Amino acid sequence: MQTITPCLWFNNNAEEAIDFYCSLFKDSKTVTVNRMGDGKVVTATFQINGQNFFALNGGPAPFAFTEAVSFFVNCDTQAEVDDLWEKLSAGGSKGRCGWLKDKYGLSWQIVPALLGKLLQDPDPEKKGRVFKALMQMNKLDTQGLQQAYDQGA
Repeated sequence: MQTITPCLWFNNNAEEAIDFYCSLFKDSKTVTVNRMGDGKVVTATFQINGQNFFALNGGPAPFAFTEAVSFFVNCDTQAEVDDLWEKLSAGGSKGRCGWLKDKYGLSWQIVPALLGKLLQDPDPEKKGRVFKALMQMNKLDTQGLQQAYDQGA
């Protein structure tokens, strides 16, 4: 049972955001939706790959998402990285080192699982080459990361 659930404050578009996120991730669903008498969503819960989220339609306020909190997505393949990178950044912005902001202002890190494996190598030279390659990328590229790792082999 998950005991800590991220609460996401939306500017009256929580239901739209939930539908968007659930359309991008295979194992996703809306769990509950709580509406006011006028039908407007006040709160909702949803899941992405088993991770629970709580969404609040807080309305316009001085609160906004920042890069200080982001969601790290481990991708099994380059195709998954490519797909999520393009779809999540549509209407938002693309950053460096696998970071992007979606159209709601939420920050994501789209990362191939290969990166973690390469950075766990005990050889500091290999890790250094991978890290240097990573720092030069926007969308992360498994082939480029692997090539950096394999240099000198």
